[in-house]
Amino acid sequence: MVLLVLWMLILLPHIACKAHTVKCRVWYPHPPFHKYHQSGDLLIGAVVSHGGFISFSPDFTIEPPQPLMEDFLVLPKNYQHIVALVFAVKEINENSQILPNVTLGFHIYDNYYNSMWTYHSTMLLMYSLERFSPNYNCDLRNKLTAVIGGLDSQISSNMAIFLDMHKIPQLTYSPALETNYKTPGLFFYQMVPKEDLQYDGILHLLLHFRWTWIGTVVMDTDNGERFVQTVLPTFPQKGVCLAFIERIPIPTFIPEVTSMVDRGKNINDKIRNSKANVIVACGESYSLPFFRWLSFLSGVDHMAKKPKGKVWITTAQIELNSFSYQRNWDIETFNGAIAFSYQYNDVPGFHQFAEGRNPFSTSRDGFIRDFWQQAFDCAFPNTTVGEVPENICTGEEKLVDLPSTYFEMSMTGHSYSVYNAVYAVAHALHAMSSSRLKNIAMLDEGDLKLQNQPYWKLHHLLRHISFNNSAGQKISFDQDGKLVAGFDIINYLCGSNISKVKIGKVDPRAPSEQVLTISENAITWNNWFNQTQPISECVERCRPGSSKKVKEGKPFCCYDCISCPEGKISHEEVITALVLGIFIKHHDTPIVKANNRDLTYTLLLSLLLCFLSALLFIGEPQKVTCLLRQTAFGIIFSVAVSSVLAKTITVVLAFMATRPGSIMRKWVGKGLAYSVVFFCSFIQAGICTVWLATYPPFPDVDMHSMTEEIILECNEGSVAMFYSVIGYMGFLAMVSFTVAFFARKLPNSFNEAKFITFSMLVFCSVWLSFIPSYMSTKGKYMVAVEVFCILASSAGLLGCIFSPKCYLILLRPELNNREQLIRQNIC
Repeated sequence: MVLLVLWMLILLPHIACKAHTVKCRVWYPHPPFHKYHQSGDLLIGAVVSHGGFISFSPDFTIEPPQPLMEDFLVLPKNYQHIVALVFAVKEINENSQILPNVTLGFHIYDNYYNSMWTYHSTMLLMYSLERFSPNYNCDLRNKLTAVIGGLDSQISSNMAIFLDMHKIPQLTYSPALETNYKTPGLFFYQMVPKEDLQYDGILHLLLHFRWTWIGTVVMDTDNGERFVQTVLPTFPQKGVCLAFIERIPIPTFIPEVTSMVDRGKNINDKIRNSKANVIVACGESYSLPFFRWLSFLSGVDHMAKKPKGKVWITTAQIELNSFSYQRNWDIETFNGAIAFSYQYNDVPGFHQFAEGRNPFSTSRDGFIRDFWQQAFDCAFPNTTVGEVPENICTGEEKLVDLPSTYFEMSMTGHSYSVYNAVYAVAHALHAMSSSRLKNIAMLDEGDLKLQNQPYWKLHHLLRHISFNNSAGQKISFDQDGKLVAGFDIINYLCGSNISKVKIGKVDPRAPSEQVLTISENAITWNNWFNQTQPISECVERCRPGSSKKVKEGKPFCCYDCISCPEGKISHEEVITALVLGIFIKHHDTPIVKANNRDLTYTLLLSLLLCFLSALLFIGEPQKVTCLLRQTAFGIIFSVAVSSVLAKTITVVLAFMATRPGSIMRKWVGKGLAYSVVFFCSFIQAGICTVWLATYPPFPDVDMHSMTEEIILECNEGSVAMFYSVIGYMGFLAMVSFTVAFFARKLPNSFNEAKFITFSMLVFCSVWLSFIPSYMSTKGKYMVAVEVFCILASSAGLLGCIFSPKCYLILLRPELNNREQLIRQNIC
């Protein structure tokens, strides 16, 4: 008995241990529902985004069930990415010049827009083609050379976690995020241009059309938040303000759909009620179907008014696609949208290849059946349960009949990127197989067959790859592994089907101020705007005579237009500099050379300074401005009027010198003209010097003109000196008027006397009216009167003398030659 008890005590721990031991069970994830394999000597892997699942949220109490195919939603447009890859592999295998005696194959898996499936698909490509065995390459047939993917930035980053560890080249057809885990020197080979170039193009587009008040819609993702935090803050620096920033949520589980609809209604109301007529939308490849929900919600609510038209500007990553259930939804909202697009060309033979895709003749394609059913709204018979659907897929459906939101017969920008990615890998493999590179890079290898090479060495070759594809475009990468290319700008026209019209481009090789090229006449705007260029401003621009007053707590683009205070003016940009530029550009033409070209330049420069001198009269009086404003005005105007006088004297002497034996010939020339200008201006400068030396102007206050205000002003110091300056200037004008008046009947060829006469008549009339007006006003109104006279007299000289010349130079260039001018007596 004692022995029995002792034996039981010995066995008890083992029995108890055995009772609590749980057998370890290895859990293998469900293999991807969609895959496409084609064997070959070398393989290209691809992780594509064909569609996604939406289901009820897990409760974490039981093992989550496998997703049901009934919950699978296809984005039909994305099937073209797969077709483009297959087409590229077919072309390469048929081309003996690229990979002779080597067959290229591929393995394609779907990631279902899900991180877990992305990791799973990537590891299947790396370690095994069927059985899931992480970190073990169980398939000796797996000659993986490179992987293409993913479609969106986050997908690419998830794939890179595994691919980077094994130094497997990854070619993305989306902008790649900057990550901390990338090994130095191992790039994402980005088959699309730099994002910074696109954002620069969007900003140039907004400034080109003067759209300074915009709304922004982004997807509620890391990429959308990065756009909000890093890109949008640069817009106000260039004068573009943000009316609102809205983030559109992405439902993952069915219970989230209700909250998404409520949130979508609020976003739609804000867009519809905003004064911003331009919406910049940044998102992922799948964003447009979510944006379409916004316009759909308008119809659900039975709004009384038709949704207001907006100009949507979408980034290149946003694909023109839709879910199958959106087949009959209105798309008028996006009519006239402006889309940035990855540059693409028509690839010969792709249209015919796509037409040949058929679910009954493509047995290895695991994607085509679900694409076919949801794109054509039909179903294949279920042979297991004997169900016969109403609308049976026959295989006679034509891809060309699908709307462009479901499929296009020409490659889209994303498909074109996939196509180029396959060719980039093939050309890198071709370079590796060349004898010169084998001798350098593979000297110590026992087997020099291409199939046995370590493909991490493709990195160096891909980095320096450069080739022309079958569409004639050069493909190469910059120092950061990004495609050297620009962006196209597309206009969407939404009728019975959506058509795309190229209206411009963003060129990375152009200077920064010319990076954007846009054809305004090619744009079709939304019907709401009645084919007139939309305006997107917080408020209308202030008219002349008013100034801006920023609203407190509002962006600087929102302001009130208030009338300028009494005694102040609103100055507009003058055209004197433009006229001077015209004359300099056409300096060798007869109309410019006539009557002393240098005098003309002197006159134009002095008129430009005359306009600018009016600015000295604006603002609070300071010691320097009080000293300069009257003296500078007097000297500059004297130079202008003396230049007119010199031109008039030159005309008179020129015709007097034509008489036989005339002694005036020795006076004809530039020397006399320069002497007149210098001598007349020197006298005015002397008067001003005496004024400044004796009774200089100074800042003062006027407490008598207004009973309730103290006016800051410039005291002229000596009224006599002030009127001496004005009087001398009037004297020069009267002399010029007199000489020009008597010279007006001389032969008209190259004779400016008539125009000078009229200009001096305007000039004298202005300043004669100035004296009584100036003397009859007090305080701040005296400044306004003088500034008006300065601007009016300067404009009179500019318009009367130079408008006939500009007319001939710009509008009648055929008359701007010596023979025509003499024959028609045109000045």
